[in-house]
Amino acid sequence: MATHGLEVVILAIILGTLFAIVYSLRVLVLMERRIARIDMHIESLVTRVLAEENKIEQEEIKIETLLNEVKGLKKAVKKPATKKKTTKKKTVKKKRK
Repeated sequence: MATHGLEVVILAIILGTLFAIVYSLRVLVLMERRIARIDMHIESLVTRVLAEENKIEQEEIKIETLLNEVKGLKKAVKKPATKKKTTKKKTVKKKRK
C-alpha cells in the first residue's frame, strides 16, 4: 500500500512537469508570433521611411539643378563690371597740448 501512494505522487510530479513544459512551450510560441509581428511592422515602417527619403532626395536634386541653371543664366546675363572711383581719405592731424 505504501508503494501505491508513492507511485501516485511520482506520477503526479511527472505529469505536472510535463504540463509545465507544454505550457512554457505554448508561451514561447505565442511570444515568437508576437515578435514576428513586431518585426513585420518595423520592416513596413522602414520601407515607408526609405520611400519618403528617396522622394526627398529626388526633390533636392531637382532644386539643385534649377538653382544651377538660374546661376548659369545670371552669369550669362551679367553686365560688364565698371571701374570704381577711388576716394582719397583726408588725414586729420591732432593738435598736441
